[in-house]
Amino acid sequence: MKPRTRGAALVAAVLLLLPLVWALPSAAASADDAKPAVTLSQQEAAKGTEITASGTGWRPGTLLMLLLCGQSTPGQGVIGGTNSCANADGRAVTTDAKGAFSKALPVAAPPKPCPCVVHVATVTGEQAAVDTELRITGHPVAPLPEQSGTGRLSVLTAPELDGSSGILTWFGAPPSRTLVLTVGNLGSAPVKDPVFQVGTSHGVFAPRWEDRQWKGTIKPGGKAEVRLGFELSAGAHGDYQVSVRYGQKVLATQPWGVGRPWGVTLFWILLCVVVPAAVFRIGMAVVDRVRPRGAGHARRGRGEEGRARWIRPRRSVRGSAAEPSQPPQPPAEGASTPTSTTATTPLPWFTPDSAPIENRPNTPTTKGNP
Repeated sequence: MKPRTRGAALVAAVLLLLPLVWALPSAAASADDAKPAVTLSQQEAAKGTEITASGTGWRPGTLLMLLLCGQSTPGQGVIGGTNSCANADGRAVTTDAKGAFSKALPVAAPPKPCPCVVHVATVTGEQAAVDTELRITGHPVAPLPEQSGTGRLSVLTAPELDGSSGILTWFGAPPSRTLVLTVGNLGSAPVKDPVFQVGTSHGVFAPRWEDRQWKGTIKPGGKAEVRLGFELSAGAHGDYQVSVRYGQKVLATQPWGVGRPWGVTLFWILLCVVVPAAVFRIGMAVVDRVRPRGAGHARRGRGEEGRARWIRPRRSVRGSAAEPSQPPQPPAEGASTPTSTTATTPLPWFTPDSAPIENRPNTPTTKGNP
């Protein structure tokens, strides 16, 4: 085979495989998005017979419960809960790896008149339920009662607090959490969009209640996971109690230990150190600027002048004392003695009349002369 022919065959094979590759993700997505469904081998059966219920789209390895219930329709569910079902003749089945099942179910007379359904619901894991209509031959039929009853919610699992604190909470931001709990409807009427009240209390203080509405419908005998968000005040810390109630009944209480916002404490410590230092620096700058400079210079000038007045005489004394470095020499014989009229500076402790004569001739005396 030529190289060009091989390349063309490879391109053709890739083009043929592309649709299959694109179809695989879509098939997986459609399998994940498939909703649980139930089909019956017969749409009408007599009491005492048996039918086969088959299902697809369920989670693999899930335990299911099959009940034949009266006073129910696929649109409104099982009115009155499992009290309307033939519980003694129910069956349990586990789905296979593909999420399918097939189970024989005896046709027993339910305690309530028809319309009737085959109710299939999960026992464990995520809640899911499917109702399929079934007509029972010979069983009385009555219109559905008006739903004048009230729903009665009860907590089925222990509540949990979901969420965590961030860096802003460390600096005093309001801490927030999400209260997660599973509730069940024990009443005879569905509960649609129930309004819960979440209360937070600290110490001996009473809870502060806030309304939180949950969107959804909880059918009689059904259950649902409820998530209610709430937050505390800014800077809150310590031991808190989180409560949730429906109507006037407290459903659950959960303790919550809130950490101290140490960032706020660090901020105040820095503030107490920085502000006094800044005030001191500003005060010193103001004092240096408004301090008078003329008086200081005048005092400095008078001091220097006084020091000069007392120092000058000492300098003159030192100078006059240093002038006669050599003793005076007697004049030579026959030479005329020049008349010296050098003026002397009197010392401060002598008057001009009493000052000693410095240029007195020092004539040598001969031995024997008086």
